[in-house]
Amino acid sequence: MQYLHQGTGGNIIPINGDFPPSHITITPSISVATDIWRKPGPPKIDTFNAPVLYRSIPLEEFQSVRITVAAKWRELYDQGGLVFVLPAKKGKEEERKWIKTGIEFYENEAYVSTVACDLWADWSLVQTGIKNLHSGEKEVTLEMERREKDDTLWVYVVDGEKKMPVREVTWALSDVDGNMGDMEEKVCWVGVYAATPTVGQGRSELEVRFEGLKYEDRE
Repeated sequence: MQYLHQGTGGNIIPINGDFPPSHITITPSISVATDIWRKPGPPKIDTFNAPVLYRSIPLEEFQSVRITVAAKWRELYDQGGLVFVLPAKKGKEEERKWIKTGIEFYENEAYVSTVACDLWADWSLVQTGIKNLHSGEKEVTLEMERREKDDTLWVYVVDGEKKMPVREVTWALSDVDGNMGDMEEKVCWVGVYAATPTVGQGRSELEVRFEGLKYEDRE
């Protein structure tokens, strides 16, 4: 089982030797804007430079991934959480597809943010399952899971034994029309990321903590 780093915008530190690591911190750069985002514009934006720690597996083997993410979110668009990527062939990065879900700071509040990018990215925000910690951090537990009956990808906020659905992505796991034929061996990257899209003089550092990273493979 191999875990890889992606992106040049910050530090990723697995705190111990577990595989997968049960404790991780990511500190994105505050001098270089980092993000995972794509929009037609104007201006057109296609950015994938956030620091990511991920596991690369055959797409057909993915079943689920879960994480708890926490930080002192302060600056506009500061974010961190789970990311699921369908990588494109080298030189065709504009064909890369991805889904991310985590906490994102927007209009001075923390939201559970989910973005799915096929051709272009969309964006949804909910305030569900976010907990205030004594440290001043805000925390949430998130899960991405394959629904077997129709091979769709569901995003959940997890609160104890309760799983609250926040998004269904219908295309991520399907290949009905052969549209994934140009993907490299139909693999996916599944892991955690953090990003600081807003940078500038005087902004504070963002340290994002991840705990309990748990993968489940399809039988």
